[in-house]
Amino acid sequence: MSHRIVASAFAIVMLGALPSATVAVELNPKAIAIKQVDELKWRDPTGAAPVNQVVLFGDPTKPGYYMVMNRFKPGTFSRPHFHPNDRFITVIKGTWYVGTGNKWDKNATIGVKAGGAVTHFGKEVHYDGAKDEEVIVLITGEGPGTNTPVPMTE
Repeated sequence: MSHRIVASAFAIVMLGALPSATVAVELNPKAIAIKQVDELKWRDPTGAAPVNQVVLFGDPTKPGYYMVMNRFKPGTFSRPHFHPNDRFITVIKGTWYVGTGNKWDKNATIGVKAGGAVTHFGKEVHYDGAKDEEVIVLITGEGPGTNTPVPMTE
C-alpha cells in the first residue's frame, strides 16, 4: 500500500510543476482531481507561523489516508514527539534535519536533502526541522495523524 502512497505523492508534486495547458480540456472529475500550486490553501496564508501546512487530500485528523505539505521556516524544529501510525515523508525543498529520542539536540540530527525520503515509524520518538533555510516536506500517512509530545531529557 505504501507504494501507492509514494506514487500518488510523486504524481501530485509533478502535476504542480507542469505548466498550464493552453487548450481548454475538461477532465472527468470522477476520474481525477488536480490542485494547481496557486490553488493550494496554506493554513496560515500570511506565512507568519514557524511551520505552515496545506492539506492536499484526505483529512489528517480523521481515519483514512492523507497527504499534506509542511513548510518550515529557517531555525524551526519540532520538540520530541511521536505519531500513532507510520508517516512517509519526501523532502521537496531544502535540507530537513531529523533526530530521535527524548533528548532534543539539533546538532544530533541527520540532514535529508531535497529528493530524499524519511519514514517516521508509529509510536517512535523523533524530532525534525530546518536549520538555516526554508524546508518543504510532503507527508503521507493514515489518519488520525496526531502528534503526541514527550517529556524531554537533559
